[in-house]
Amino acid sequence: MLIDFTPDKALYPFESRWFESSAGRVHYIDEGSGIPILFCHGSPTWSFLYRKIITELGDRFRCLAVDYPGFGLSERPPGYGYTIAEHAAVVGELVDHLGLDQFVIMGQDWGGPIGAAVGVDRADRVRGLVLGNTLLWPTDTWPQKAFSRIMSSSPMQRRILRDNLLVERFLLAELRDTISEAEADHYREVQPSPEARRGIAAMPGQILAARPFLEQLATDVPARLGDTPTLLVWGMKDMAFRPASFLPRMRATFADHRVLELPDARHFIPEHEPGAIAEAIVQRFR
Repeated sequence: MLIDFTPDKALYPFESRWFESSAGRVHYIDEGSGIPILFCHGSPTWSFLYRKIITELGDRFRCLAVDYPGFGLSERPPGYGYTIAEHAAVVGELVDHLGLDQFVIMGQDWGGPIGAAVGVDRADRVRGLVLGNTLLWPTDTWPQKAFSRIMSSSPMQRRILRDNLLVERFLLAELRDTISEAEADHYREVQPSPEARRGIAAMPGQILAARPFLEQLATDVPARLGDTPTLLVWGMKDMAFRPASFLPRMRATFADHRVLELPDARHFIPEHEPGAIAEAIVQRFR
């Protein structure tokens, strides 16, 4: 299943590219030139999340952003499990297919562990990390565990599939005063039907189900990427990834880190503060 939606060039002025991964056909963009930077999105977003940062960086970086299977314009392949491990494997295939070397990885939300897993397996090719409002270990906070259990329940799964709940009530409710209606429609229209939403519906359950994957990541990231130059970017009003709970461990994980605190930003930081994030990336990695 492919998504029949063409982004507005005024909002998403990029050429769509396609990669035939082992899981199915994957959509990505590859814009600009210079140091490669790979953007890994979370849920329930897609590469559209990074459009403003990519526009800012395109004259100084080679910007790549991929939609995981089940997200954005990528295929909804039969038999795909929509697990974090599967997403990381697909992104890794794309990285190897493109021959990326000395590249920076940016990950927000689930893009953090997905991007970090890609980096762990290619540590000698990673130039730097940009991590925002994310985690790299199993969660032990009760709000996230409760969210995972509630959103994985049958009644809530029906609402996610039928009503596009994660997009409407979590993503767009937060961004109500930040993006235009046309931009909001770009998040809606890539998830146009219950069948198209199976990928995003699976993600809340991964908070608990991906625990073995995250346990391994908690060991591998400090061991293999702990000395990698890192930029930590945090929306300080994020109720899901509260800075007091997550930033200290992030700081401790990376010996060579800088922190950009965004005082008024909530969870979806590339929408709230794209200019500040782009400038921090330039200052850190140019």
